[in-house]
Amino acid sequence: MPKGIKRYDARTFYETTSFRGASFSADEKRLLITSDMSGIFNVYSIPVGGGEPVQLTDSETHAVIGIDFFPGDDRFLYSSDQGGNELNHIYVVEEDGRVRDLTPGENLKATFVCWSGDDSSFWVLTTERDPKYFDLYRYDAGTYERKLVYEVDGEYGSVSVVSRDGRWVALTKTRNNADNDIYLWDAQIPGDQPVLVTPHEGDVIYGVEDFSLEGGELYYTSNEEGEFRQLYSYDLGDGIHRFVEGYDWDVMYSAFSRNGRFRTTGVNVDARTELRVLDLESGEPVDLPEVPNGDITSAVISRSGRHIAFYVNGDTSPANLHVLDMETGKHRRLTSSLNPAVDEGDLVNGEVVRYPSFDGLEIPALLYRPHTASRESRVPAVVYVHGGPGGQTRLGYSAERQFLVNHGYAVLAVNNRGSSGYGKTFHHMDDKRHGDVDLRDCVWGRRYLESLDWVDGGVVAIMGGSYGGYMVAAALAFTPEEFDAGIDIFGVTNWVRTLRSIPPWWEATRQSLYAELGNPFEEEEVLRAKSPLFHAGNIVRPLLVVQGANDPRVLQVESDEIVEAARANGVPVEYIVFPDEGHGFRVRENRITAAEAYLKFLDEHLGG
Repeated sequence: MPKGIKRYDARTFYETTSFRGASFSADEKRLLITSDMSGIFNVYSIPVGGGEPVQLTDSETHAVIGIDFFPGDDRFLYSSDQGGNELNHIYVVEEDGRVRDLTPGENLKATFVCWSGDDSSFWVLTTERDPKYFDLYRYDAGTYERKLVYEVDGEYGSVSVVSRDGRWVALTKTRNNADNDIYLWDAQIPGDQPVLVTPHEGDVIYGVEDFSLEGGELYYTSNEEGEFRQLYSYDLGDGIHRFVEGYDWDVMYSAFSRNGRFRTTGVNVDARTELRVLDLESGEPVDLPEVPNGDITSAVISRSGRHIAFYVNGDTSPANLHVLDMETGKHRRLTSSLNPAVDEGDLVNGEVVRYPSFDGLEIPALLYRPHTASRESRVPAVVYVHGGPGGQTRLGYSAERQFLVNHGYAVLAVNNRGSSGYGKTFHHMDDKRHGDVDLRDCVWGRRYLESLDWVDGGVVAIMGGSYGGYMVAAALAFTPEEFDAGIDIFGVTNWVRTLRSIPPWWEATRQSLYAELGNPFEEEEVLRAKSPLFHAGNIVRPLLVVQGANDPRVLQVESDEIVEAARANGVPVEYIVFPDEGHGFRVRENRITAAEAYLKFLDEHLGG
């Protein structure tokens, strides 16, 4: 090891604390946040002026995610499922600590939408009537009495946002993975049908963002005019669409502050987030604090408009919550997430790189180089593949990546063709070609690693979760000699079964998945051809599989069968199933167990 660089075990890395979300209390003296300080996600409050977080929920088994303080008192809303099954309910915690399920019932999923402009009510979506559709309900903020506002039948899509006066409901109708539409429904006209507001030719993706404070304009993103999503507004009075702002990258989101004075916009700039806050009164951008070695990734503005709470996240510094007082200009960091036992100097920053694939196409990726790596001391490597399909690996702290790099493994996080963030042409280059062109991008990622004089190109593994897990299984089944080992984290192995068993609450995106991957009822043989399970006899390299028993997206049987099939080849196979997890591991002890298994497996088979 270079002088002064220390290696840390998995527990030390994963005892770093996660913080997420921010909602101001009525008096703007506290923030409601979610953290895994207890070992699993619970809800906390933290003083805006600085101080220790106070735990408000005490779940020991199910992750609890904070939603919002009530506008006029200390009640708050939170969401929770059961062991990762994704059947979230919405709960209210009264000021005396009593908890009430606002969406009781079995096998339903609920989602909070927003508050009304006068704070007297809020909207919730729930699948209680039909597991395929999220109906819109309005809840009284005092009595919790509710009224069905809009019943979704799929014809006009699913509810996206509601105007603050409750008059307008924006819906998004998905046609395929490259084309959708926005409809508007006027709640003041009994029996009124939603009206199409985005007529167009060809394939265009629209994203509903927010209504203006008065409800006179709907803000949305669109890629109709180019490769990237730009921000537009639609005037509900004159029906005119107007360009608002755009860049040579995707606008990821845009939203108005509660008082309507500010608009916050996030832009995806080459796997980084650039945040802009515009003061609509002055027309000038708000000067946000300089944050070294990180990005401001999200921002919440208090109801008065005085405070901005935001998170800063960098490769060597996990997300920390900050607050800015816009009257005084003073800025304060409220959390310290990195385990104090870890020296930030021992961690590494990712480098955005591009390498040529088999056909000359440049593939963007993030490269992490261990401090130990040199021409004289070459290191083994891991090609890391994100989930999706259509996801993106972005710069920012990852305990998983940093842990492996700290133990001497180079990591190349590949954004293969089909990834989001690089324009619509790139995004659709792998449609119905999964396990083919995108896999070859990963293989050529190995070629790129072999070209680096500080990497031992003779020992390279492939690793990924969800769709990335599929890519691992596909690599070992379809290109069995290309990688020296594979780590499959709840990856799809049988596309026919997975696409036929899509959770019912994914109904709105079913056609999008079919357009991208294939229709399991009409293209079964095509999907079998790209499913690693049916080609598992080719697997000759060591395999580690990790799975959550409650996963509703990639069923445990997917992992069970690929493990059995690979073992039948006499291949070294290790298998870990977490009985209390779903699609992603929320319990800290499980994340530690998984990380220890990754390292042990790589050390054994790559000789790290």
